[in-house]
Amino acid sequence: MYSALWRILPGPRWVKVIELVALVVIVLSVCVEWVFPWVAETFIQSEATVGQ
Repeated sequence: MYSALWRILPGPRWVKVIELVALVVIVLSVCVEWVFPWVAETFIQSEATVGQ
């Protein structure tokens, strides 16, 4: 997968490195802003109690 991404990106090596770093930052930002909060609200139970 990474080699295919490397071949698809245009430009010389230093431009590809900058593009890959930007893509990683974008993907992580999207995960932190939208994906992780949605998963926390949807799947994690916030009110867990132990036998009372």
